[in-house]
Amino acid sequence: MKKILLVEDDPNLGLLLQDYLQLKGKFDVVLCKDGEEGLRAFTKQTYDLLILDVMMPKKDGFTLGKDIRKINPRVPIIFATAKAMIEDKTQAFNLGGDDYITKPFRIEELLLRINALLKRIDNPEKKGDDNPSQFKLGSYNFDYTSQIISQGTVLQKLSTKEAELLRLLCLKKNEVLTREEALLNIWHDDNYFNGRSMDVFLSKIRKYLKDDPSVEIINVHGRGYKLLINQQL
Repeated sequence: MKKILLVEDDPNLGLLLQDYLQLKGKFDVVLCKDGEEGLRAFTKQTYDLLILDVMMPKKDGFTLGKDIRKINPRVPIIFATAKAMIEDKTQAFNLGGDDYITKPFRIEELLLRINALLKRIDNPEKKGDDNPSQFKLGSYNFDYTSQIISQGTVLQKLSTKEAELLRLLCLKKNEVLTREEALLNIWHDDNYFNGRSMDVFLSKIRKYLKDDPSVEIINVHGRGYKLLINQQL
């Protein structure tokens, strides 16, 4: 049975979600009422997935997520908030969130998102030529598993979304990665707000690779992006 940490300050909603996920999803759900209680609970047990409300007393969900990422950079996190602004979604993913759901939402939708995230964790991609985790990008080395770009002794840690996006670009090196393909693979939804979030991550990845002119990520108008590596530069 998968264990979920649910941090929600609305007692009625929290109990409703806890009961539904335990009955329908067959999860073991630990419910906490604020960010401080959530952090204490996280440090005492191991969880398979976290659902963090953003607007909470004592410690908000984004701060809690940041604290948790210092302890565990891989555990899946879903942020839940009443705000639908692009800045909030961008912040959620910048903090290492794996998904974002806006209130009010259908509980069935939340369950689908939980199952999708856990499926990705339970079925890791095979190591090998077809699904590599190590990539050579000019003078850079990209380790997808550890989410690190290295250039000599200089290391750049990536967020989960940045690592996933760069990996897709690497797998399609010198070919077009369409916006739809990237959004559906990483965000599971190709809506406008997720597209804006992806643009932010792409801009950051370009900055991480800017010191080697042989590595370039170009826009392909109306289609998507292409990672180009010119070995002769």
